[in-house]
Amino acid sequence: MSNRLAGTGSPYLRAHADNPVDWYPWGEEAFAEARRRDVPVLISIGYSTCHWCHVMARESFQDPDTAAELNGGFVSIKVDREEHPEVDAAYLAAASAFTRDLGWPLTVFATPSGRTFHAGTYFPPVDRGRMPGFRTVLAAVREAWTDRRAEVEAQAGAVAEVLAASAASEAAPLPDERALAAAADEIVAREDRRYGGFGTAPKFPVATTLRFLQAEGRTEVVARALDAMAASELRDEDGGFFRYATQQDWSVPHYERMLIDNAQLLDVAIDAGRSGVARGIADFLLAVLQRPGGGFGAAQDSESWIEGQRSEGGYYRVPLHARAQLEPPAVDGKIITGWNGLVIGALARAGADLGESSWIDAAVRAAELVLAVNRDAGGRLVRTSLDGVPSAAVATDADLGLLADGLLALALATGDPRWAARGLEVLAADAVADPVLAGQGIPGSVDGGDGDLPSGASARAAAHLTAWRLGAGEQHRDRAAALVRAGAAQALRHPFGSGALLRAAAGLARPPRQIVAVTSDPRGPLAAAVRAADVDLAAVLSPQQARAFAEAGFTLFEGRDGVDGVAYDCRGFVCRLPVSDPALVPAAR
Repeated sequence: MSNRLAGTGSPYLRAHADNPVDWYPWGEEAFAEARRRDVPVLISIGYSTCHWCHVMARESFQDPDTAAELNGGFVSIKVDREEHPEVDAAYLAAASAFTRDLGWPLTVFATPSGRTFHAGTYFPPVDRGRMPGFRTVLAAVREAWTDRRAEVEAQAGAVAEVLAASAASEAAPLPDERALAAAADEIVAREDRRYGGFGTAPKFPVATTLRFLQAEGRTEVVARALDAMAASELRDEDGGFFRYATQQDWSVPHYERMLIDNAQLLDVAIDAGRSGVARGIADFLLAVLQRPGGGFGAAQDSESWIEGQRSEGGYYRVPLHARAQLEPPAVDGKIITGWNGLVIGALARAGADLGESSWIDAAVRAAELVLAVNRDAGGRLVRTSLDGVPSAAVATDADLGLLADGLLALALATGDPRWAARGLEVLAADAVADPVLAGQGIPGSVDGGDGDLPSGASARAAAHLTAWRLGAGEQHRDRAAALVRAGAAQALRHPFGSGALLRAAAGLARPPRQIVAVTSDPRGPLAAAVRAADVDLAAVLSPQQARAFAEAGFTLFEGRDGVDGVAYDCRGFVCRLPVSDPALVPAAR
């Protein structure tokens, strides 16, 4: 058996390289082999810090008898959902036709043309009550493929037709302030007033939703949620937040710690005025997830070795001062382009607000690595890299939008417009569809919603809004508006899962407020007043830096370099007379 996973750029795939299953990585080779053998395809999707992925691997994929059944009757593909998010999104959508309990590991059975005809999530090795065992499922799928092929093909075709129809966008007018307020009301109605946050259990931070509520001025709801999470078991002693809580009161966390959750919660904490929470998150990001080369790894595992046994959460249940005696859970070292864009932007903004230059320096190092390493031979950005080696997985729209927005934030934090120019270059690039999905005619993104991070449309819209507010041109507002209109109808129907798109819509519904402080004292009282104001964009630059931004084409800064020690308060690109007294900078809009 050839070992196809050992040389991949995914720690998750590498962890399965010694399985007796004859795994293929995602690619056309696997489907060609399935066509040659005329067998169905098993597509197993997970990620390296997924606890139940580990469990199913130990119970089934490392079992020689189960592996023999897979090798004899299927072509098996192992997919890292963080490396191939479009593949994950496509098959999650298809799996929804067969199960309401979506999650990971995602277990999909498809025809050699890639069309899904059965799916589930975790399967135990043997039957458990009403839950069939994995080998039972394998036998049933093989029987259906062998004896009822026409029925299988028809079912797969029907699912594909539904997905193709749902992928069509439903354009709508831009949401106005009344529609956005109604969407915020609908979300707030779901608040758990006893424990904070939303819903019962399991309970997630839903940072994208919190950010929309902050944009709509529902700050009390956000503060209650953040304070409850920060005071609960969801937050580790070192300041980092776990993925979610299994109980309504934020207790009994699912112990993996994701880059995307913590980067977004850093922004939430800064806007909520919770500097202590923000400092804890930043400390975790820098101490645990930042890799030696400067980029940030995807996550820290929930499991670790304790006294020779794999323990889920055991490391985190030990007091912080005693952990030095234990081997810490592994960090998935994949440097994901868009996820690093999130943390670059969050550290840049937080570092500027709290005067932490080391955070901004860390964001610069991450930006330098991603822009240099996460590229293919032709210079196009790719999705990930590992240990300095870029992946073949293509960058998504979300990758490009999140990285662009992070670079624009870094430009403001450093006062260097070259980062803004790089951000515009990234934003101008077109994402490439996954070639395997495209060849099979399968929509790579069938859900424009915002889950644990912004969708591609939401990420690009946010970056275009930032570019517009910087004065990069009215065309950026037009592009943001087109992206929001395409998803507005769905977002207003399901606001809880559309926070990032609705936040972009809020940025379009009212004129922006930008303040430019031109001062050689970036930590002085005038700069502090500007950073404390309720604005869409705050810039604290020296006269030389303001001139450099203007010369780079950012019109917000034109004519702002003549006097040192003044602030320009602009509403809808119309600026009031400059003021030098910090008391004259209105905090409110």
